[in-house]
Amino acid sequence: MPADKTLFLWPDGSPHNYEKDRPRMEIFLPKEESDKPRTPGMAVVVCPGGGYGGRAGHEGPVIGEFLAANGIVGIVCHYRVSPNRHPAPMTDACRAVRMTRSMAKELNIDDHKVAIMGFSAGGHLASTVAVQPNLHVDKLDDLAEKFPARPDRAILCYPVITMSNPKTHGGSVNNLLGKDATDEMKKQMSSELQVNNQTPPTFIFHTWDDGAVPVQNALLYANACAAAGVKCEMHIYETGRHGVGLALDNPRLKSWSGHLIDWLKAWK
Repeated sequence: MPADKTLFLWPDGSPHNYEKDRPRMEIFLPKEESDKPRTPGMAVVVCPGGGYGGRAGHEGPVIGEFLAANGIVGIVCHYRVSPNRHPAPMTDACRAVRMTRSMAKELNIDDHKVAIMGFSAGGHLASTVAVQPNLHVDKLDDLAEKFPARPDRAILCYPVITMSNPKTHGGSVNNLLGKDATDEMKKQMSSELQVNNQTPPTFIFHTWDDGAVPVQNALLYANACAAAGVKCEMHIYETGRHGVGLALDNPRLKSWSGHLIDWLKAWK
């Protein structure tokens, strides 16, 4: 199903645009019931995974469609990846959150109910925006003074979290920070070290035997949330390969998305 609307994140002529893959967001809207207007709802900005070297299709538009089917505005963020380095992906994701809030009336959403969601390296991106949304405020973002980039909720699916712990995902580190990244930069970009009492409530999904991104990433983040007094719901399944997306071919694992919808719909 094609998106209801596609918007470029940056205007024509911006140095943040590049010919190969212009940063943009695809918007998937819930179907309106003809007999009654929908009250302002929530939106989720989705960051697909791909090791900061690409963006996985099964973690992008498919997720936007899934959210829309459950009455939630799904916004897929096509952020910059390698050879672009930090802060390019974060700049794009923050811009997507701000644009979403700026369109609250048009999208029929509550601008205080904007979540960010990420898979794998996209989970690292989502967590970065959640824990330190003002780490880099781009001077070209004309929405920065009007709309905050901090999401109201975070959803992290088999996320890369740490970049300083041996349990990191080396490819994501190299693609985001470069092979010569300093230890100081790796610590700055390790989300478990940046969680604080302003970090939004978080939903985490991971599998115990993930062979690409160790489950310790999820545990590090959840433990940091517990220490900071941040609410967190975590679902760890005993087995399941990395990058399962909605896991529709796995009768047991696919239940994670139902838990997510329950969690979102309990949002007060």
